[in-house]
Amino acid sequence: KQSLDLGVKSLSIVALTLLFTGMVLSVQMAGVLTKYGAAFSIGGIVTIAMGRELGPVLCGVVLAGRCGAAITAELGTMRVTEQIDALRCMAVNPVAYLVVPRMVACMTMLPVLNVFGVAIGIVGAMLVAALKDGVSAYTFFHSIQVFCGTEDISAGIIKSVIFGMIVALVGCDRGMTCDAGAEGVGKATTQSVVYSIVMLFAANYLLSSVLF
Repeated sequence: KQSLDLGVKSLSIVALTLLFTGMVLSVQMAGVLTKYGAAFSIGGIVTIAMGRELGPVLCGVVLAGRCGAAITAELGTMRVTEQIDALRCMAVNPVAYLVVPRMVACMTMLPVLNVFGVAIGIVGAMLVAALKDGVSAYTFFHSIQVFCGTEDISAGIIKSVIFGMIVALVGCDRGMTCDAGAEGVGKATTQSVVYSIVMLFAANYLLSSVLF
């Protein structure tokens, strides 16, 4: 259930976000590179940018906004209505019952979303390059083969796993420690999104420094 709610239902938003990101990258670069006779490198540059940085980061931001906030609101409401205390009274560990499934779902589904999103973004970039600047699909995909390696995609997948863990942990922490009342839940939800996004960018810098 958590994988369905946090992963599958986020696919459309991730797909649209990365589709238009890939198209914008192509608009910005294809004209300049074609002008200087470097049209053969467009696909490789877009793929490296999407695979290493933009794909994982944008998927993480979307997940933080859509799922991190939902996790915080759900757990915050459970805390305010004393459902978490009721679990403890029944000798059920709230962390094992509420936190772990959400964290596992985020850590497994975000890499999957990242792979689909990057692929969709690359296709969008290829279409724009072909229609706007006359770069053939063969030239575009050949440049990916020439300039890109498996490490460009695998690094993004590694980042996605870490980003999924960050979003889930921040969302659960804010939800299970929120103040009483509707105001407390609303404040915790806002904090969850803001903290998650800031931590994603910080973690992205650290991971990029280590991986590259």
